[in-house]
Amino acid sequence: MMLPALILIGVFTILAMLVLAFSGPSPAKAATRRLSTLRTRHSETASARVEAQLRRIAAGRASKIDHAASRLLPNPTELAKRLERTGKGWTLGQYAMASAGIAVVTMVLLWLRGLPLLIALFVGIFLGAGIPHKTVGYLINRRVNRFTVQFPDAIDLLVRGLRSGLPITETIGVVGTEVSGPTGEEFRSVADKMKIGRPLDAALQETADRLGTPEFQFFVITIQIQRETGGNLAETLSNLADVLRKRAQMKLKIRAMSSESKASAYIVGSLPFIVFAMIMWLSPDYMLQFFQDPRLIVAGLGGMIWMAIGAFIMAKMVSFEI
Repeated sequence: MMLPALILIGVFTILAMLVLAFSGPSPAKAATRRLSTLRTRHSETASARVEAQLRRIAAGRASKIDHAASRLLPNPTELAKRLERTGKGWTLGQYAMASAGIAVVTMVLLWLRGLPLLIALFVGIFLGAGIPHKTVGYLINRRVNRFTVQFPDAIDLLVRGLRSGLPITETIGVVGTEVSGPTGEEFRSVADKMKIGRPLDAALQETADRLGTPEFQFFVITIQIQRETGGNLAETLSNLADVLRKRAQMKLKIRAMSSESKASAYIVGSLPFIVFAMIMWLSPDYMLQFFQDPRLIVAGLGGMIWMAIGAFIMAKMVSFEI
């Protein structure tokens, strides 16, 4: 009786989510959107008109799957920002479809291997939510690291342009054209925003908020202070590039010194789960007793709690702020 009930609950939940996703917009959200459009239409500021144009372009590119995903996924605005930071052009709909696919495939495979349906469903949801999240985080970190490595060279190119007599706005466009990789992409984004009327400070601050790196925030603060107080911007940016290189060298030294501890933590933390998964795959009937005996369940939960505490302590021991 338990299995048909769970299947009915799952089917009902999926149908409810589909109805919620593809139903029409709520009257409150539609009224708020109309009021925002009316205020933007009668606004006198150029920045408000530019933001409205960008919103209309983004809304026109979104598909029905993206709209459905924005209604189902938690905190879709922050998730869209994270997907944008990967530089891959992924959408909310693609992210949601990948998560659902991983969850369904994992659940079916574990269920066919003899795992109870409820546990298979829990593991499928956990992996469906965790694997895409970790993948996006890995891609963000890789792109940010590439940006951090290239950024001092981009500042040097900016300094040479300033010393040759070019204004800061044109020099940013030159850097975006000459530099490849994520650094060139971000500078091209700043240049494109300025071409459609966005102020330099606002365009730089938006890029800094999206990247979330202290290096680019230092750059933005340096330019803002120079525009307010004056001074030799080329010399200031040259000193900033030197500081960023020394900061990167210090990070590499700390990473080299803590690599052994991190490797030990990864091996010790992952080994029990790897052994459990291998035994579960080779002999599922033997490992099913782990989910039936209350004593084994309590021992397993206690071991996971202690492992989590140890992993947290080891992560804090090898984590350094520069």
